Amino acid sequence: MNISVENVDKVNALLTLTLEKADYEEKVTAAMKDLRKKASLPGFRPGMVPMGLLKKRFGTSVTADEVNKIVGTELYKYIREQKLNVLGEPLPNEEKQPRIDFETMDDFTFVFDVALAPEFDAKISDKDTVPYYDIKVDEKMVEEQIESYARRGGSYQKVESFETGDMVKGLLTQLDEQGSTLEGGLSVDDAVMLPGYMKDKDETAKFSGVKVDDVVTFNPAKAYAESSVELASLLHITKEEAEGVKSDFSFQVKEITRYQPAEVNQELFDSILGKDVVKSRDEFADRIRKDMARDFATDSDIKFMRDLRSYLTERIGQVEFPEAMLRRIMKLNNPDKDEAYFDENFPGTIEELKWHLIKEQLSDQLGIKVEQADVIETAKEAARMQFAQYGMMNLPDEYLTQYANNLLKDKAQAEGLVAQTVETKIAAKAKETLKLQKKSVTMAEFNELMK
Repeated sequence: MNISVENVDKVNALLTLTLEKADYEEKVTAAMKDLRKKASLPGFRPGMVPMGLLKKRFGTSVTADEVNKIVGTELYKYIREQKLNVLGEPLPNEEKQPRIDFETMDDFTFVFDVALAPEFDAKISDKDTVPYYDIKVDEKMVEEQIESYARRGGSYQKVESFETGDMVKGLLTQLDEQGSTLEGGLSVDDAVMLPGYMKDKDETAKFSGVKVDDVVTFNPAKAYAESSVELASLLHITKEEAEGVKSDFSFQVKEITRYQPAEVNQELFDSILGKDVVKSRDEFADRIRKDMARDFATDSDIKFMRDLRSYLTERIGQVEFPEAMLRRIMKLNNPDKDEAYFDENFPGTIEELKWHLIKEQLSDQLGIKVEQADVIETAKEAARMQFAQYGMMNLPDEYLTQYANNLLKDKAQAEGLVAQTVETKIAAKAKETLKLQKKSVTMAEFNELMK
């Protein structure tokens, strides 16, 4: 067996592998013996089919299978041993590949096109400067978060007088042109409305200050002028029927309900953080402040990695890629796509590939290693942030671990979490290695930077 590589240019190579009969004969013989143990042909007991008959019927396909296995194994072994930085899969050369006939030939030559990664220097040092944005946690944000938790922990209470935002329930009755109940008209008992969300403010104003048992005359068609669907839902009729309803209605208020935020007290602290984790409003605010700072640090690192990418991409400059070979690989991986798809997506693919290679160099330089435990921690943090959006801040660690493991069962999710873990580790090491140009910004300013 002989394997050799020939550079076509800086980013393309030909890899040639030649096999003689002695290279594969032993494996073919072993495969044929194994086949004989299992073969069952008419007229022969299992395991007793003559080898000559088996070779005649299956020898060519068995030889092809074993040769292809050896080619695959030896090809990647050679690439690994020679430390060839290959992009994608080696593909059979369409011009120099000799004809292969497993039925008549003993020696075989395989020629593969190989895409090589371009060479460039992405290493960083303290001579490299990248901005880093510290997001300020101001007291207004802390208070707004406390108010948010209070709203989430609130409840609906019955009240006697209507205020903006309240919900009303009552008897809805269609009126004639004289303002009397329309005979045979629409009537909805226990109709529920949120007057504050009506599109017509004049109609909304008619509910201002009303009390239980008051009667309000209003026009639903005007109140919900922009949505016949909402009107139909209110009147319990079809959308088509609702489009023909233009008359006034009376509404006798039976019940007014108001959503009352929870009191900011120990009960709220315990529901958010767990029993007696904090014992005062100041401690609660301090915990929120620390959680915000931690989450903002994650956002700052994401921005830092974007800026690092831009900085290194610009510093490295134009890079030559084996575009014809990469486009060929892309087409093989997307056989159902047309040329327009590749024209649109190929430039972005090249940019992502360049960033991937930059991260590989940084990982090597900074000694980045990712273990399964690291990925689980990333998944747990993603779960923690997701649940925190709904006010669930005190989930047990075993629950987060279970949720993380479920995320990792999905291949696409797992790949994304591995990539996120790599970037998190690169960010931590890169901040220690290069020079940070630190800038303190508000959340509003940071959001503008992230656009």
